[in-house]
Amino acid sequence: MDALAEHARREFGHIDVWVNNAAVSAPYGPTVSVSPERFMGVIRTNITGVYNGSHAAMRHFLAQRDGKLISVLGRGDSQTVPFQNAYASSKCWAYRFTLALAKEYQGSGVEVMAFNPGLMLTDFLTRVEVAPGFEDRIKPLGTIARLWGNPPERPAQTAVWLASSSTDGRTGLVVNSLGPSAMVGGVLREGLRRLLGRSAGPVPITIHTN
Repeated sequence: MDALAEHARREFGHIDVWVNNAAVSAPYGPTVSVSPERFMGVIRTNITGVYNGSHAAMRHFLAQRDGKLISVLGRGDSQTVPFQNAYASSKCWAYRFTLALAKEYQGSGVEVMAFNPGLMLTDFLTRVEVAPGFEDRIKPLGTIARLWGNPPERPAQTAVWLASSSTDGRTGLVVNSLGPSAMVGGVLREGLRRLLGRSAGPVPITIHTN
């Protein structure tokens, strides 16, 4: 991370925005059914990665007295999620870490923000690894994705807005693309489809066991 930050500084002379986006997930299933190696792999990327990225970026931002650090959250940032304990708990950590960082450096000229892009229709959502015996629990995911899934271009627009001058002076800002209004909107669209007789099947989900 330090080498990446230094390369960007040498190449462009200045770092304006840093996004902690990398994340992995463990197989869906009870915590004990997930091997320690897989669980620790999630921690190394989703927790240690966010820390290392933030540490590298903040050193440059504080020296410049400006910059925007954005950490991407996910399901579990504000609630417990059984059967996804590794991923969900890591996002809870990222949420608290980011807000603490924002308070520590308030007034420094650096904006520290968090962004939950919601359900994005990418392989990360539609290709699911499941612990044997828990495949049936995943089946409703296709309908959930149809109701509330978005093409990645939509949350990407929000990410660009966060990185823009529109958020100057708004350190500690947390944005969630799948808030209450978005959830209600998904239900209303589904109701309208049914009222008009426009059938829509679930989003195809590929399930494989480890």
